[in-house]
Amino acid sequence: MTKWIDHTYDVVVVGAGGSGLRATLGAAQAGLKTACVSKVFPTRSHTVAAQGGIAASLGNMGPDDWRWHMYDTVKGSDWLGDQDSIEYLCREAPKAVYELEHWGMPFSRNEDGKIYQRPFGGHTTEFGEGPPVQRTCAAADRTGHAMLHTLYGQSLRNEAEFFIEYFALDLIMEDGVCRGITAWKLDDGTLHRFRAQKVILATGGYGRVFFSATSAHTCTGDGNAMVLRAGLPLQDMEFIQFHPTGIYGAGCLITEGARGEGGYLTNSEGERFMERYAPSVKDLAPRDMVSRAMVMEIREGRGVGKDKDHIFLHLDHLDPKVLAARLPGISETAKIFSGVDVTREPIPVLPTCHYNMGGIQTNYHGEVLTKKGKDPDAIVPGLMAVGEAACVSVHGANRLGSNSLIDLVVFGRAAGMRCGETIKANAEQKPLSKDAGQSSLDRLEKFKAASGSKKTSEIRLSLQKAMQEHCAVFRTEESMEEGVDKVTAIAESIKDVVVYDKTMVWNTDLMEALELDNLICQAMVTMASANNRKESRGAHAHEDYVDRDDKKWMKHTLAWYDADKNKVKINYRPVHQHTMTDGIDYIKPKKRVY
Repeated sequence: MTKWIDHTYDVVVVGAGGSGLRATLGAAQAGLKTACVSKVFPTRSHTVAAQGGIAASLGNMGPDDWRWHMYDTVKGSDWLGDQDSIEYLCREAPKAVYELEHWGMPFSRNEDGKIYQRPFGGHTTEFGEGPPVQRTCAAADRTGHAMLHTLYGQSLRNEAEFFIEYFALDLIMEDGVCRGITAWKLDDGTLHRFRAQKVILATGGYGRVFFSATSAHTCTGDGNAMVLRAGLPLQDMEFIQFHPTGIYGAGCLITEGARGEGGYLTNSEGERFMERYAPSVKDLAPRDMVSRAMVMEIREGRGVGKDKDHIFLHLDHLDPKVLAARLPGISETAKIFSGVDVTREPIPVLPTCHYNMGGIQTNYHGEVLTKKGKDPDAIVPGLMAVGEAACVSVHGANRLGSNSLIDLVVFGRAAGMRCGETIKANAEQKPLSKDAGQSSLDRLEKFKAASGSKKTSEIRLSLQKAMQEHCAVFRTEESMEEGVDKVTAIAESIKDVVVYDKTMVWNTDLMEALELDNLICQAMVTMASANNRKESRGAHAHEDYVDRDDKKWMKHTLAWYDADKNKVKINYRPVHQHTMTDGIDYIKPKKRVY
């Protein structure tokens, strides 16, 4: 029988990106014995790739107000965001940014020595009536990198313990309570059980379910899959953001900050076409709108290049000194991945999968919710989620640029504080049951023994291509139904996978098979959720139902997955009305135009 190595902590955080590190730091500061389990070294987590900045209404570059930020976020979400969560995000944002500054995060500065802020799409003044605002706090174009290093250093200073290159397998659930997690240590093949009073999932998005993505290869949404296997639902998985400016052919991100600094898009006729689609904000329209406009230009024959299948992003008119000071990283990225000198020629770009608005449903404390009886907001004891893995929901149907990094630190901070309020340090925990973790062992053994005819890479590629074809920027009834059939067949085909390496030590073959298993269940709920929603809202652009339908569809999708039957079950819950009363009323739905 496999021997577990057991650990006991007050709090176990899974994932060491921005939200995981901020939650780890918060729990450790509250005096709780805290462990952070990560499959990569913390500063390699995907937050390191975040470029443009972090939104907060500091008002360093002109007038701003958190209420204006809240209005923009509600409108950006196409009224699918929960307004109590959005208020919490925008009200707490300045405090969270000043904390980072005081911990040593090296923000860029304006002439007064204050944190430099740049414009980003969809961020305005005067409740959308005023001009665009400079709200996005930046550390050149390496903001995520600076944030990760700052938070990792502070977590170590506060004596949080790190378990690095451990692959999280499953939640340990007993009688509806989360008691811990199971994990596989990659370098020596040992298996571990982490018992805790609270488990915080901070495992990021699942962008690698698409063929072209800005995501790192590690972004396989492992926490989402752990939740589905535990019989809990995921929320709003049909809403996937495609970033307008991924480098053509490579998918690497070119930050929205490039357009914030004055960059613009052109078609094959040299026309700045965004003026037609969003006359007031132009190239700084929200991402879903810019992505759709680019695809429409290409469809109508105005794409650039030999195959007329992409668009140009111009920075060549900007002062090279500005590019060197504010966009050094993307200047380098453009050179490496497209051979372009940004001071002389445009960058070839195409919309690329970038962010998952959906995820594990939580309240604004980070506590995981599940529908129990008539209560849609019942808490799952012992379980929390933060960051891109969570759906709070502050982003609704479409996230505004630079709201992701602020989501990480505001809700990571909230989860750490909630742990401090609700659990007692070193409180006695009852022993785990004898068979705790057995399902993880069974799954590992099944994949280790897998000797079918299909390589993991072959199944994964077919999944990524199916998702890219049937669940991307534009969707139709016929295409999505075909997508559901394809993804269901691919999910069945994992039974025919082959894993060549039968050991447990540094077995990347086995790890990739487990990651594929995680991607498949998320693809299943995403495809089914998208096929079910008969309207267009935010990133879900349904060409057979082109209008937003608030009467029927202003509600969150909840999706469960039964792996044994390979079936998805879908239900719905209402969008939260505004429950806070701090100087702003419920923001009523209206047409989303810019």
